[in-house]
Amino acid sequence: MNQNTTDKVKRFEKGDCAENKVFYQAMEEVIYSIAPLLESDPKYARYAILDRLVVPDRIIKFKVTWMDDSQNIQVNTGYRVQFNNALGPYKGGLRFHPSVNEGILKFLGFEQILKNSLTGLPIGGAKGGSDFDPKGKSDFEVMKFCSSFMTELHKYIGPRMDVPAGDIGVGAREIGYLFGEYKKITSTYEGVLTGKPFVFGGSLMRPEATGYGTIYFTEKMLEIEGKEPLEGKICTVSGAGNVALHAIEKLQQIGAIAVSCTDSKGTIYDSRGVDLCLLKELKLERRASLEEYVKSHPEAQYIPIEEYPEGAHAVWDIPCYAAFPCATQNELTDIDAQNLIVNGCVSVSEGANMPSTPKAINDFLSHKVCFAPAKAANAGGVAVSEFEMSQNAAMAKWSFEEVDEKLKITMQQICTRVALTAKDYGVEGNYVDGANIAGFKKVADAMIAEGI
Repeated sequence: MNQNTTDKVKRFEKGDCAENKVFYQAMEEVIYSIAPLLESDPKYARYAILDRLVVPDRIIKFKVTWMDDSQNIQVNTGYRVQFNNALGPYKGGLRFHPSVNEGILKFLGFEQILKNSLTGLPIGGAKGGSDFDPKGKSDFEVMKFCSSFMTELHKYIGPRMDVPAGDIGVGAREIGYLFGEYKKITSTYEGVLTGKPFVFGGSLMRPEATGYGTIYFTEKMLEIEGKEPLEGKICTVSGAGNVALHAIEKLQQIGAIAVSCTDSKGTIYDSRGVDLCLLKELKLERRASLEEYVKSHPEAQYIPIEEYPEGAHAVWDIPCYAAFPCATQNELTDIDAQNLIVNGCVSVSEGANMPSTPKAINDFLSHKVCFAPAKAANAGGVAVSEFEMSQNAAMAKWSFEEVDEKLKITMQQICTRVALTAKDYGVEGNYVDGANIAGFKKVADAMIAEGI
């Protein structure tokens, strides 16, 4: 790496506050990855593409005032980070969670630019949300909050401007309330949100998309790298949300054995393969702790999070052929990576956004573990969101099988493109660099063609 690139990294590392930590982590990874591209073609420096790309087009921050069931007035903060629309309208989820702040949304929006670019679909990158927590709230309270949130957000979105989707804390219920309020305000019925209930414009397979897509990507990656397929292999999965549950579901469908899942309190290890029906009941219907799992399956093991030292997690200490971190950012540490490597793990695929720490990724790459980064492996969700946009624009409905086949083809194409790009730039087998270079190059070339 030349001195100019090194200086650029150091300059961008000077964050203005602690909440930008994950944003700078994501940005540093991309800058180092794309160094071969920047150094081989001076046009990207001449047009200051990197300097322009790491600054959002705009950050919208607003107050959200709503009334709870006890007639008390509550106040939250809403955000929309519109990062880059060189390839198409801004596209990215809305997250409702107490941890939401500007730094996290900048990180997610920045990742979304390259992820959306990799899909080959005409969509830009954005992210938004609020520090509102829907957990423990009544349907009426969630509806009141969503109405107030959309009262401000509607000014900045549209089917050819910015098309938000769901994310953590924003499922079909929340999207439905947001869409209903948008219709009331604008008197228009248009595809301004994705992840809608199927009955009024949603796409089949949207809940399954990210989890299924991660498995489709992994199957293709193992094929390209000459490894054995997942069928019959032990797989570990973290998380117990939408992505994790559907990754487990697809693993079971292809004959793999998913033996784990996690939540904020602990890990379930079921050596026979986890009971997916029970997991869905616990997490989607009852919203209960995974500790309840062992009441129905006493032969399984529940490992509380406090039983492992800081920096280590039980789920990554289980011997496996393939690992799928599907919970949250930086959940898989260098200690976890070493445990996976020692236990013979062949493949790690990120279903969540940036779940592996930089040290963990370096360990995987140095030990030749097949590593699928999030911006490539979990692009299935946004791909199906764009499919929903296409269906809405054409006033059409696609069958589950049609969407599934399009998703599988898209994920295989992303994997192949990433692998070929890595080979072209002298880092064959490095899917991190391949994804960053491929995603960046497409956006950068569009930015140059559009001028400044």
